[in-house]
Amino acid sequence: MARHNREGRGTDQKGQSYVVSYQPDWLRQVKVSRTLENGRQSTKTLFRNPDTPETEPGPRVRTRINAPGTRLDIEIGLVDPQRLVTRIIVETRLPGKSGETVGFIISDQRDAE
Repeated sequence: MARHNREGRGTDQKGQSYVVSYQPDWLRQVKVSRTLENGRQSTKTLFRNPDTPETEPGPRVRTRINAPGTRLDIEIGLVDPQRLVTRIIVETRLPGKSGETVGFIISDQRDAE
Protein backbone atom coordinates (compact mmCIF):
# COMPACT_ATOMS: atom_id res chain seq x y z
CA MET A 1 0.00 0.00 0.00
CA ALA A 2 1.33 3.43 -0.93
CA ARG A 3 2.30 5.82 1.87
CA HIS A 4 0.68 9.20 2.50
CA ASN A 5 2.02 12.37 0.87
CA ARG A 6 4.99 14.15 2.40
CA GLU A 7 5.93 17.81 2.12
CA GLY A 8 9.24 19.30 1.02
CA ARG A 9 10.55 22.78 0.25
CA GLY A 10 12.91 24.36 -2.23
CA THR A 11 13.99 27.64 -3.78
CA ASP A 12 14.42 28.41 -7.48
CA GLN A 13 17.04 30.42 -9.38
CA LYS A 14 15.32 33.73 -8.54
CA GLY A 15 14.90 33.02 -4.83
CA GLN A 16 11.22 32.06 -5.05
CA SER A 17 10.20 29.53 -2.39
CA TYR A 18 8.11 26.46 -3.24
CA VAL A 19 6.32 23.79 -1.24
CA VAL A 20 6.14 20.33 -2.86
CA SER A 21 3.59 17.75 -1.68
CA TYR A 22 4.62 14.33 -2.99
CA GLN A 23 4.20 10.59 -2.66
CA PRO A 24 7.46 9.29 -1.15
CA ASP A 25 7.51 5.95 -2.96
CA TRP A 26 7.12 7.52 -6.42
CA LEU A 27 8.82 10.93 -6.51
CA ARG A 28 12.59 11.18 -6.74
CA GLN A 29 13.02 14.87 -7.56
CA VAL A 30 11.51 18.05 -8.98
CA LYS A 31 13.55 20.38 -11.16
CA VAL A 32 12.52 23.91 -12.07
CA SER A 33 13.40 25.61 -15.36
CA ARG A 34 13.29 29.39 -15.79
CA THR A 35 14.62 32.05 -18.12
CA LEU A 36 16.99 34.39 -16.30
CA GLU A 37 17.22 38.17 -16.78
CA ASN A 38 20.14 37.75 -19.22
CA GLY A 39 17.97 35.51 -21.42
CA ARG A 40 19.75 32.29 -20.50
CA GLN A 41 17.66 29.20 -19.69
CA SER A 42 18.47 27.72 -16.28
CA THR A 43 17.41 24.41 -14.72
CA LYS A 44 17.88 23.74 -11.01
CA THR A 45 16.91 20.90 -8.70
CA LEU A 46 14.09 22.35 -6.64
CA PHE A 47 13.57 19.37 -4.36
CA ARG A 48 15.07 15.91 -3.94
CA ASN A 49 13.21 13.20 -2.00
CA PRO A 50 15.38 12.16 0.96
CA ASP A 51 13.51 8.84 1.43
CA THR A 52 14.10 5.57 -0.36
CA PRO A 53 11.01 3.71 -1.57
CA GLU A 54 9.59 1.27 0.96
CA THR A 55 6.81 -0.11 -1.24
CA GLU A 56 5.54 0.03 -4.80
CA PRO A 57 3.63 3.24 -5.52
CA GLY A 58 -0.08 2.89 -6.09
CA PRO A 59 -1.69 3.27 -9.53
CA ARG A 60 -2.61 6.90 -8.74
CA VAL A 61 0.09 9.48 -8.08
CA ARG A 62 -0.34 13.12 -7.06
CA THR A 63 2.23 15.89 -6.82
CA ARG A 64 1.40 19.46 -5.81
CA ILE A 65 3.67 22.47 -6.30
CA ASN A 66 2.81 25.68 -4.50
CA ALA A 67 4.66 29.01 -4.57
CA PRO A 68 2.72 31.24 -2.18
CA GLY A 69 4.68 34.37 -3.15
CA THR A 70 3.42 34.14 -6.75
CA ARG A 71 0.01 32.52 -6.11
CA LEU A 72 1.15 29.54 -8.21
CA ASP A 73 -0.62 26.41 -6.98
CA ILE A 74 -0.81 23.38 -9.27
CA GLU A 75 -1.50 19.71 -8.66
CA ILE A 76 -0.67 16.96 -11.12
CA GLY A 77 -2.60 13.71 -10.84
CA LEU A 78 -1.59 10.62 -12.75
CA VAL A 79 -3.35 7.30 -13.16
CA ASP A 80 -0.74 4.74 -14.22
CA PRO A 81 -1.90 1.20 -13.27
CA GLN A 82 1.08 -0.43 -15.02
CA ARG A 83 3.57 2.02 -13.48
CA LEU A 84 5.16 2.95 -16.80
CA VAL A 85 5.50 6.75 -16.43
CA THR A 86 8.94 7.87 -15.25
CA ARG A 87 8.84 11.63 -15.84
CA ILE A 88 6.26 14.40 -16.10
CA ILE A 89 7.09 17.81 -17.63
CA VAL A 90 4.77 20.72 -16.86
CA GLU A 91 5.05 24.27 -18.17
CA THR A 92 2.99 26.99 -16.57
CA ARG A 93 2.73 30.75 -16.57
CA LEU A 94 3.19 32.53 -13.27
CA PRO A 95 0.06 34.38 -12.16
CA GLY A 96 0.22 38.16 -12.49
CA LYS A 97 1.33 40.73 -15.02
CA SER A 98 4.59 39.16 -16.18
CA GLY A 99 3.10 35.85 -17.32
CA GLU A 100 6.61 34.38 -17.11
CA THR A 101 6.81 30.70 -18.06
CA VAL A 102 8.20 28.26 -15.51
CA GLY A 103 8.79 24.58 -16.20
CA PHE A 104 8.81 21.68 -13.75
CA ILE A 105 10.34 18.26 -14.38
CA ILE A 106 8.90 15.70 -11.98
CA SER A 107 10.86 12.41 -11.94
CA ASP A 108 10.05 9.11 -10.30
CA GLN A 109 12.31 6.80 -8.30
CA ARG A 110 13.07 4.61 -11.31
CA ASP A 111 14.29 7.51 -13.49
CA ALA A 112 18.06 7.12 -13.85
CA GLU A 113 18.79 10.75 -14.75
